[in-house]
Amino acid sequence: SAAMGFFKYSWLDFLFTCLGLLVLLVDIVLDTLAIVTFYQEKAYMGLGLLLIFLLGSSFIVQVYSWLWYSDGSFKRETLVERCFSLKQLKLLHVLQLGIYFRLCESADFMLYLTKQNDSHTDFAVFLSHDLSLLRLIETFTESCPQLVLMVTIMLRRGQLSPAFGSAAAIGVSVTMYHRSLRSFVLNKKQQNIASSVVYFAWNMFLVSSRLAALALFASVMPCFVFTHFFCSWLLLFFFVWRSKTDFMESPGGEWLYRATVGLIWYFNWFNVAEGRTKFRALLYHGYILGDVCLLCSLWCWKMISTECPYFEISQLHAIITAVGVVAVNVTGLFLKILYYNCFHPNLTKEELIGEMDVKSPTGQGSAGVMDIDSNRIDSGPSPKHCNKRMRKLAENFYS
Repeated sequence: SAAMGFFKYSWLDFLFTCLGLLVLLVDIVLDTLAIVTFYQEKAYMGLGLLLIFLLGSSFIVQVYSWLWYSDGSFKRETLVERCFSLKQLKLLHVLQLGIYFRLCESADFMLYLTKQNDSHTDFAVFLSHDLSLLRLIETFTESCPQLVLMVTIMLRRGQLSPAFGSAAAIGVSVTMYHRSLRSFVLNKKQQNIASSVVYFAWNMFLVSSRLAALALFASVMPCFVFTHFFCSWLLLFFFVWRSKTDFMESPGGEWLYRATVGLIWYFNWFNVAEGRTKFRALLYHGYILGDVCLLCSLWCWKMISTECPYFEISQLHAIITAVGVVAVNVTGLFLKILYYNCFHPNLTKEELIGEMDVKSPTGQGSAGVMDIDSNRIDSGPSPKHCNKRMRKLAENFYS
């Protein structure tokens, strides 16, 4: 019954996976260079912050990866996975090597697919979905804070910082995430490449303006940026909790997910609840736009009213810079409206691939693999392997 794959794993998807691996390796090299540079310059404050971002993000990503591996319903099917016991997999995650293990298993299975028919395509897509989620989490827990730090240092020192790896990681992870969401849309309603381009554009406009506003603010009020982050995160975390998310299997994992979404919302919108989200999105973007205006206004006021010890800038240039950052954010909002009006299909749950409800022996649904050989209630389109975590996000995004 699994002779054909419901999901399509194209060469473009394979290219994005390889590109993600390349960006990851480049990002590691640039992170190492940044650490060495900070140490040689005895910039211990910047070095400490960079290490916090790197180690903190790695810890969060490894926890998510291990929680998904330790799910009792997860089936290890690749050669790489079968070489390790569950305890050995846990040790790899403790050593912060879980994400690299996932990259190896994805590469192994893609090589396996070149010798097999399409019946195994669903599992390859399943692996790519988990990777895209982990990369997205890593983007907003490491790349975004790191980029703010590097741009802040660039503003304070007038030196070019190695932040290109972070910028590339943001673009690749956002595009991979959107392609993962698109995989749940039936072929007759499949979105074309233009939708990914517009999706990428409005995300990059909104994220770049947010990061620029934070970097400008941090360059003149470095101590207050930590207070700004903590207070904003508490507020956003409260709203995530009120959204009553149901993404992870365990209560502890769900609280970790809510805390992570609060961190993601500090930089960009991420839909986490079912139903109509227009009011929530308007409220969020109104808050972020107001915050961007406030941060840019404070930076402009400091640059005009006081003599900056780092670089000279005229009042006109300060105003143009502040207005330009706000204009980029507004442009991103217009592109987002364009996307939802012209490219975004409004679908029901039944119109997405993988509509089923798998029941385990304990009566609880699995958040990992869904198998068509298991008991299911709905008779919708059913692949052999379906990433239920990503499908929940697709339901929130499309329905």
